Amino acid sequence: MTKAITFVLLASILLCLQAAPVDRHGGSDVHCPLNVKILDALKGAPAGNVALTVFRQGADKTWEQIASGSTNVAGEVHELLSEQDFRPGVYRVEFDTKTYWKAEGRTPFHDVAEVVFEAHAEGHRHYTLALLLSPFSYTTTAVVGKEHD
Repeated sequence: MTKAITFVLLASILLCLQAAPVDRHGGSDVHCPLNVKILDALKGAPAGNVALTVFRQGADKTWEQIASGSTNVAGEVHELLSEQDFRPGVYRVEFDTKTYWKAEGRTPFHDVAEVVFEAHAEGHRHYTLALLLSPFSYTTTAVVGKEHD
């Protein structure tokens, strides 16, 4: 395996381990049913100041914007949605990767990275989306917390 592939795999695993919820009912987890963590694969560091928008699909299959935010210096976004706003359904999170890479002095291939997923299909869960970015690719994974008891 090449060093780059090994790094990407290790970074993805590290993101997943850091994203695992510790306390499903206490602390900020109660207010954060959807968290985001982004890593810049070129720097091997968190990707700060990445804008993102959250959409929910309506019954008519159109997308409604329901939240937006930007990653902090740790590459994370918390408190995008309240528990009440994060109801069962299909969601799309759109990451403005082009602006991020341009600010880094790079010319990216993608304008945006998108993650589309169904939330709460098997009961209430908490979700962390982890995104690994490079100018010409992105990899995503999700850590889905267990159903509340």
